[in-house]
Amino acid sequence: MNENKKIAIIGLGYVGLPLAIEFGKKRHVIGFDIDYKRVDSLKNGIDLTFEVSSENLKNTKNISFTTKLSELKECCIFIVTVPTPVHHDKGPNLSPLIKASEMIGSVLKPGDLVIYESTVYPGATEEVCIPILESISKLVINKDFSCGYSPERINPGDKDRHLTTIKKVTSGSSEIAAKEVDKLYKEIIKAGTHLAESIKIAEASKVIENTQRDVNIALINQLSIIFNKLDIDTESVLKAAATKWNFIPFTPGLVGGHCIGVDPYYLIHKSKEAGYTPELIVSARKINEFMGQHLTNKVIDLMDSKNIKVVNSNILIMGFAFKENCPDFRNTRIIDVYQNFKKLGCNVDIFDPYVSSIEVKEEYGVNLIDKPKNHKYDAIVIALSHDIFKKYTLFTIRKFGKKTHVLFDVKYIYKKENVDGRF
Repeated sequence: MNENKKIAIIGLGYVGLPLAIEFGKKRHVIGFDIDYKRVDSLKNGIDLTFEVSSENLKNTKNISFTTKLSELKECCIFIVTVPTPVHHDKGPNLSPLIKASEMIGSVLKPGDLVIYESTVYPGATEEVCIPILESISKLVINKDFSCGYSPERINPGDKDRHLTTIKKVTSGSSEIAAKEVDKLYKEIIKAGTHLAESIKIAEASKVIENTQRDVNIALINQLSIIFNKLDIDTESVLKAAATKWNFIPFTPGLVGGHCIGVDPYYLIHKSKEAGYTPELIVSARKINEFMGQHLTNKVIDLMDSKNIKVVNSNILIMGFAFKENCPDFRNTRIIDVYQNFKKLGCNVDIFDPYVSSIEVKEEYGVNLIDKPKNHKYDAIVIALSHDIFKKYTLFTIRKFGKKTHVLFDVKYIYKKENVDGRF
């Protein structure tokens, strides 16, 4: 591989931007995104995802950011990091991936290499993406150009596990392409790479990573429901079980985000297409999607036990991102809790200093509050264990509530004897 080949990163989100930064230390990189606001902020040295510091952005001399497709014509390597969400019916939504493939196809040249990082079902790259590249470019795979698949493993908000310290799975459309892709990523991945035997294997390896986590969390969520009915504290049970060396530590909660709450549906789709319904994976999804309703039910029961009227009550939800210490609220399941309370006639405030209130308003039509008011709320739900929330004393949290109120701690921030309920 010619080490002077310029790289184009298609999609500058949580995955694409860190990738652009790392490759920018070795090569010339053009970061492309259709979001004008995103590109403008990056040009000004601001990353609203907080994955890359302003210092790193401003010191990246080998990187340029653009929304102009024409500027990608000088690139010979294209890496696609666009999102792969699901439709309302939970079927795979490949629209961003298809559009990205169409754009690349229009500038693709003989000798170019296209690598996909977006999570898909096994077969998507070869069945959907490559035919689009061939059709638009009029080039032939493995004759005129080559392809690879190297699934992203970025963990948004994780300050300990960075792109370069996470082992990378690589693959290619031919033996030569696979070696080329593997060599490329070895330039930046300190943890090393794993060269998979085929693109389908690499695709499958990624989609089962999050499916496995989804199933494991579903088990713990179901156990928490059982223990609640048996009047047993779930955290205490998990602590006791964790004393055995091979017990896997998971905790109950709301499962959202653009990975764990989405990827299993891609595998379910492909499995059903092949004539098999994966009952365990389907059941795990049903359990995890039910947890928002379960949380609402528990809070309402506690309110009833304290003779707090539900209709016109004031509810405070602390947290809206899909995970802790992260501004990403894509597919957050906290919205389910919000909507459940609204349907019951409650007045609901959401407080999350990590999340952009403007973006939440645009996406969900929900107004976030700047700060909770004291002595206002009939029920307080701590939905996320943001570091800033952990700094609040129990007195501070309780002060948000009325004289008689309910405090529900989803994330075990406080001791069980200091709250009214938790998973």
